[in-house]
Amino acid sequence: MKTLLKATLILTVLMAGLVMAQDAAPGTWEKSVQGGINLTQTGFDNWAAGGENAYAWQMNLNYKFVKDQEKTNWSNTGKFLYGATKTGDQDMRKSADEIKLESVLTYKLGSKINPFVAVTGETQFAAGMDFSTDSSFKISAFMDPGYFRESFGAAFDIREGLATRLGLAFKQTVASDYLYADDAATAEVETLRSEFGAESVTDLSYNVSETAVLVSKLELFTAFSAFDEIDASWDNTLTVKVSDYINMNMNLKMVYDKDISVKRQIKQSMAFGINYTFI
Repeated sequence: MKTLLKATLILTVLMAGLVMAQDAAPGTWEKSVQGGINLTQTGFDNWAAGGENAYAWQMNLNYKFVKDQEKTNWSNTGKFLYGATKTGDQDMRKSADEIKLESVLTYKLGSKINPFVAVTGETQFAAGMDFSTDSSFKISAFMDPGYFRESFGAAFDIREGLATRLGLAFKQTVASDYLYADDAATAEVETLRSEFGAESVTDLSYNVSETAVLVSKLELFTAFSAFDEIDASWDNTLTVKVSDYINMNMNLKMVYDKDISVKRQIKQSMAFGINYTFI
């Protein structure tokens, strides 16, 4: 419980820091806040070909606050995603759930290679269920697991819309009721796993056309204690603007973390719905 409270405090402080950043050192903030909701529904009544009634919804909110000054660049981003689906007589089931916050401070040396410090936090909103057997059971919850990384190193601006950073990183995995942070080699059940290693993060934003944008983020981490094992997260989203308020989104996310699963994990989704720019 103490570990969970500490992790929650870290996440709260990070979120508060991003909000209060707007009143920090003088300068102009470039602000972007976008959100959307996607709905799908299918119904059948005496349909000879068969089928089941289905309903799904998904909400998302993304923000980006950037303060670009003469000597520093401070970029703060956040991603909030949640969705659920209902098929036939089944209860509503979660289909998407993600909270991710990132803050990166870069010091400008007057070249394309600059030092940086970064903090990242990641968890989920609600409990996750396993429906692979006849009786479902919980396998995750808010801050269970929670992932945090603190890193520093060198950032490279390769070209407009493409940047990468490489450095040393501390990674913490926190858990409470589940075994995401446990070391199977010990008798005691651990609720916190701390790792020190190397991190690489690459961000791509590419205008495919006047109405389509591809955003891709590749994150790699390897602990020095297990240098041959690389944790990877590759998140890709293609957004196609249909009208001022209607977008189509296609997302493909691949994750590999041997501590969670020896196989790679893949999540794919396609949604069509309303999108609104708040700022």
